[in-house]
Amino acid sequence: MNREISRRTLVQRAGSGADAKAIADAAISIWHDAKGLLAPVIGGQGVDVLLRRSLHIAGRTLPCLAMAGHAGSSTELLAALQARLAGCETALALEASEAFLVTFTELLASLIGQSLAERLLAPIWAPPLPASKPESTT
Repeated sequence: MNREISRRTLVQRAGSGADAKAIADAAISIWHDAKGLLAPVIGGQGVDVLLRRSLHIAGRTLPCLAMAGHAGSSTELLAALQARLAGCETALALEASEAFLVTFTELLASLIGQSLAERLLAPIWAPPLPASKPESTT
């Protein structure tokens, strides 16, 4: 998974002209969809471990994702993450959400393999924008 797919999905779910709150809501929505698809394969706890590890890794470069010391449930962690992202400037919320999702999928791929990770998560990613048709010169 690359940043382009992640960004496209975030922007599509957040809507045009989205603010940081809409982006935060979109990121959490994407994560919930991913958990629904992955829990039957790696278990709910496995998905939660990937969530925490993703935030730890991405938080090294983006402090707004650093959730160190958060010992609550994954539901509480996600609520705290959503509030943090919503409180950022829009561009930072998008960058951080993107980094979180990319890190999450990269960790998943390292666990179960790239091909299986892509197949399992395919339903949550926004399809590519259709290429514009060249205008006819006739």
